[in-house]
Amino acid sequence: MAEAYLVAVARSAGGKRGGRLAGVHPADLAGKVLAALVERSGIDPLLIEDVIMGCACPGGEQGANIARNAVLASGLPEAIPATHVDRQCGSSQQALHFAAATVMAGAMDVVVAAGVESMTRVPMGLPWTLAAKHGFGTYRSPGIEARYPDTPFSQFGGAEMLARKYGLTREMLDLYALESHRRAHAATQAGRFAGEIVPIEIVTPEGETVLHLTDEGIRADSTLEKIASVKTLQEGGVITAANASQICDGAAALLVVNAAGLKATGLTPLARIHQMTVIGHDPVIMLEAPIPATEKALKKAGLRIADIDLYEVNEAFAPVPLAWAQALDADPARLNVHGGAIALGHPLGGSGAKLMATLVSALHDRGGRYGLQTMCEAGGMANVTIVERL
Repeated sequence: MAEAYLVAVARSAGGKRGGRLAGVHPADLAGKVLAALVERSGIDPLLIEDVIMGCACPGGEQGANIARNAVLASGLPEAIPATHVDRQCGSSQQALHFAAATVMAGAMDVVVAAGVESMTRVPMGLPWTLAAKHGFGTYRSPGIEARYPDTPFSQFGGAEMLARKYGLTREMLDLYALESHRRAHAATQAGRFAGEIVPIEIVTPEGETVLHLTDEGIRADSTLEKIASVKTLQEGGVITAANASQICDGAAALLVVNAAGLKATGLTPLARIHQMTVIGHDPVIMLEAPIPATEKALKKAGLRIADIDLYEVNEAFAPVPLAWAQALDADPARLNVHGGAIALGHPLGGSGAKLMATLVSALHDRGGRYGLQTMCEAGGMANVTIVERL
C-alpha cells in the first residue's frame, strides 16, 4: 500500500475565551492558517485536491461547511474543494486519518487535513443546545434513553469517574496542571513552537493592528497554591477549571501527500503516518477510550509503548493523560513535553491537527523516531495516530 507523508504543518497560537482571537471569524481564522500552510510549503495551491477540516460545533459562524468557507476566505483558488468532519474533540485528528487514507489509496495525491474552533464566537455545544431551546429536540433519542436510562453523557462527570477509578487525587491533578504550564512556558521561551505557529493579524481593543504569535493561556506565574485555590466543579469532586483544558480559539492545518504528491510538490517529508486507529468505548465514563485505543494501535503497529519517543495525549482534563500513563506504564518524561491543553488551550475540533503539528515539530527538535497522538472524544471514542519522523 502507498504511504502517507506529512510535509508541512501550521497552526495559530491559541487565544483565550474573549481574548486576542475573539474578533476573528472562524472561517477567516482557518483561512489564514490554510493560506500560511500553502505559503510556507511553497506549493502550487492547485495541487491541493481536497481540504478536510474538523470542527466540533458546526453551527452559526462555523456552520454551512466551515471547511469550504475557510477556503473561500483564505484567498486560495476557488477550485479547491473542502468538507467538514465531526468526531467531536477528535475531529481534526479524524480529518488527518481521512486525508492519509485517501492518499494511501491513491484516490488523491495532495490533501490538507485541518481543524478550527472559535469557542468564543461559537460556545461549546451551541448548535444542539440552541436547537433544543427553540423546540427542535435533542440528540438523546428514545433509543439512546432506552439503552442508557437516566444516565447523563457528561465529560465533567466522566473526568470525575476516571479520577476515582485510577486513584488520582486533587493534589496529583493540580501538580500535573502546574507542570503543563511550566513546560508550555519553557517551550515558548525556548522558541520550540516557532516553526509551527503562523502569525495571525488582529486588531486590539485599542485599535492597534498586531500579530498574534504566542499561546495566550500559558500562566508563567502559576503556582500550586494558586491552582489549589480554584473551586471544584462539583462538591466533593477533584476537577476544577485549573486542572482542565482551557476554552480556546484556534486553527491548524497539515499537508498530507503520497509518493506521487512528493514528486509533484518537490517537498521533503517531515513524517510518515505509521498507524491509524479509532475505537468506540463506554460513553458514560467517556474519557477512558484513549487507553484501549492506544493498546490496539500499538498491537497493530507491532510496537511497545517503550518504542514511542514522544506522546501527545490531549489534556481535556488532567485525569486523562495521568490515567493513560498509569495504565500503559508510559514514561512521564515523554508525555506532552511542551505542555498541553491545560496551558495551551483545547480548541475542540482544531486540537487534533494542532497536537500533530506540535508532535512532529518536537520529534524533529529532539531527534525522536516514533510519536503517538491520542485524545478522548465525546460519546466515548478515541483516535490514535502513530507517526515516524523522517
